[in-house]
Amino acid sequence: MDQAPVLKQTPLHALHLSLGAKMVPFAGYDMPVQYPLGVMKEHLHTRAAAGLFDVSHMGQVVVKATSGKLEEAALALERLVPVDILGLKPGRQRYGFFTGDNGGILDDLMIANRTDHLLVVVNAACRDQDVAHMQAHLAGCDVTLLDDRALLALQGPKAEEVLANLWPGASEMKFMDVQDVTITGSDCIVSRSGYSGEDGFEISVPGDKAEELAKALLADPHCEAIGLGARDSLRLEAGLCLYGNDIDTTTSPVEASLEWAMQKVRRPGGERAGGYPGAARIEEDLTQGPVRRRVGLKPEGKAPVRSHAILYAEDSPESPVGEVTSGTFGPSVEGPVAMGYVPASLAEPGSRVFAEVRGKYLPLTVTALPFIKPTYKR
Repeated sequence: MDQAPVLKQTPLHALHLSLGAKMVPFAGYDMPVQYPLGVMKEHLHTRAAAGLFDVSHMGQVVVKATSGKLEEAALALERLVPVDILGLKPGRQRYGFFTGDNGGILDDLMIANRTDHLLVVVNAACRDQDVAHMQAHLAGCDVTLLDDRALLALQGPKAEEVLANLWPGASEMKFMDVQDVTITGSDCIVSRSGYSGEDGFEISVPGDKAEELAKALLADPHCEAIGLGARDSLRLEAGLCLYGNDIDTTTSPVEASLEWAMQKVRRPGGERAGGYPGAARIEEDLTQGPVRRRVGLKPEGKAPVRSHAILYAEDSPESPVGEVTSGTFGPSVEGPVAMGYVPASLAEPGSRVFAEVRGKYLPLTVTALPFIKPTYKR
């Protein structure tokens, strides 16, 4: 009989258990899906105050040119992502994605300019292949996985206040700033970012200091531990993609409505256009328009429409046009929300499609994303 694979544990595993978390396998890790508060209340607490997430399963990777010149590391990484890395200022980060030869997305990631190196944060499920991809293709660079660090996400309108009680400089940071900080005696890397649609911070901390920091943050009455369940509904309301659901190796960044992350300098006619895997398809999508688009979908009524539900142009099985990629009940919008792909001709807000759910064809309205107004501090 085959044995189940042994799940990895983050440095906060014991803390999750002590807090009464319900643990589930996720990306090879034993992770908290919810705490006794429950998914709905965890979601609403994050929108109203501050939530603390363990995202230590994600990969933190240092990319450093062997010459020591950041410019060389930036240009090397630009051969793998259609994003302006060279123009990224010290102490700033931006969103990007690795692309494949077919123009599909291998993973989405965050890239920070750390003055003498780049810090790349990748998804847990893609971490090993991403590291191998960079090691194979970033000539003249050392690629190092920081497997001795944890990563905490503090999200919500009270996040600044909670963090400022431990480190007053939190209030000076703007969205996508990154800096070195000492918190509870630990050397941390703090970015003002997150994946909830709320203001907040992501804090990289040595693994052996993670529990001390988490407990210090949770000691604040505004802050609650939040699991993967609420993280998923928060990011979906914010119109943010989950790799493997909403984006994958078959979807181009333009189809996924992520072209905003491709700066002008990397687009057709730009100073450093192309030169990355799949550039021909992606540039064609940019200039000609994609065949399909990721859109927001608002089902009528209260019943959620889940991922993999087939979308139809009419309320009958003869007209399949796309698929739902993420769907749940949105606690903040008090109704079901979903994302999926439809033909470009149906991508305008107000268009109607139908999803098959248990033999019935439920109407959905194509809706502009996000479903909530983000509160990032710019």
